Amino acid sequence: MIIKRILYPVVRAGLLAGLLLLCLSCNAQAREHSILVLGDSISAAYGMSLEQGWVNLLAQQLAQAEPPVEVINASISGETTAGGLRRLPELLAQHKPGIVIIELGANDGLRGYPLAGLRANLEKLATLSARAGARVILVAMEIPPNYGARYTSGFRQSFVDIADSTDSTLAPFLLDSVATDPALMQADGIHPRAEAQVTLLRNILPTIQAVLARR
Repeated sequence: MIIKRILYPVVRAGLLAGLLLLCLSCNAQAREHSILVLGDSISAAYGMSLEQGWVNLLAQQLAQAEPPVEVINASISGETTAGGLRRLPELLAQHKPGIVIIELGANDGLRGYPLAGLRANLEKLATLSARAGARVILVAMEIPPNYGARYTSGFRQSFVDIADSTDSTLAPFLLDSVATDPALMQADGIHPRAEAQVTLLRNILPTIQAVLARR
């Protein structure tokens, strides 16, 4: 009887510990298999239906992967790095993504937002995501030379520097080979057309696949 009284609590504790580890493992796997896209109008499919946008095309493709990967699109047209920073904590708590894609900064640049502020916000976005257990993909941005060569160059370099300092993965400019082709751009000259979304996905997909492979 004494042996049983001693063994039962030990066995029960072992079972509880095993179940806890199993639950933690399941949660970790769920995190690995989800991607949060925090972006602006480029990722919010401005001027077309959400289904036509590159993020939805990514979701369709990764849904066929093994195991399937969920893609959460938290992008808003007109979003800035400051706006994304305000929304990010709640998004991380709600979705617990394994990867966060930060596609922000273009609206900051178009408004001539100080580069020091841009860099600070990007760093906070990447750091918050990493602290939540997510791997970070920072999407490079380009802007027209409206504010002069010094600002344009500094803007571009900001993404390189922040990706390096936060150990994030830098993805190429989404509109590469699109922004300079009028046939692929909407009348405003800023947003890509539906026909260009496949190219946007093609530009970033190798980066996403490489990060997914580093589970």
